[in-house]
Amino acid sequence: MSYAVKEIFLTLQGEGAQAGRRAVFLRFSGCNLWSGREQDRADAACTFCDTDFVGMDGEGGGRFRDASALADAAARTWGEGEGPLIVITGGEPLLQLDSALIEALHTRGFAIAVESNGTLPAPQGIDWLCVSPKAGTQIVQRSGDELKLVWPQAGINPAELADWDFRHHLIQPRDEVDRAAALQAAIAFVMANPRWRLSLQTHKLLGLP
Repeated sequence: MSYAVKEIFLTLQGEGAQAGRRAVFLRFSGCNLWSGREQDRADAACTFCDTDFVGMDGEGGGRFRDASALADAAARTWGEGEGPLIVITGGEPLLQLDSALIEALHTRGFAIAVESNGTLPAPQGIDWLCVSPKAGTQIVQRSGDELKLVWPQAGINPAELADWDFRHHLIQPRDEVDRAAALQAAIAFVMANPRWRLSLQTHKLLGLP
C-alpha cells in the first residue's frame, strides 16, 4: 500500500515517559475523530486537537509508494547515531500503520513508538504504544505502555480507566486558551491521584517542532 504522510522530521520527544529522547517523528495525514478543518471542529469527536495533520505538505511529507520507501526516508532523517527511535503519530496513525511498515522500520534498526487515540486495534510489533483516549469514543485498545489523558476533559472519568493495562499513567494539560487553568487542574489531579504523573509538552516550551 502507499502512505499519506504529513511530515517527517528529527526532534526530541517532548511528551510522556520518553520525553527528551532524540526521535524521528512520522506524522501520518488523516484522523477518524476530526477532519482537521476548523469548520468541523465543534461537531468532531475530538474538539481540542492542537496538531495540523491535513495534507502532505509538511517537512519531508508526501505520498510514499510503499513501506520500503517510507522507511528509507525515516532512516535518512535519523542520520547517524545509535538506538534510532521513530514516533509515529497523526492524526490517527493506526489508519495507515501496517505490518509491512513495521517490518521495514525494524529492518532499519528503529524502535517504533506509536501515539494513538485507541479507537483502532494496534498491530503486532509496536515497541512502545501510547493511547490518549477521548471522551465519547469507543476505546478498543486498552493496553499498552503509556496511557496519556488530556486534562481537563469533560465526559471522561479517570476511575473508569483503572483496570486498563498500562505501565505509565500520565495527565497532560490541554493546550488551549486558558493554559494556566488547565495546568493547575492537571497538577491538582496528580496531587490527588498519585498513581498518575504530570506530562508537559516540553517541545513547545523549548521551541521545538
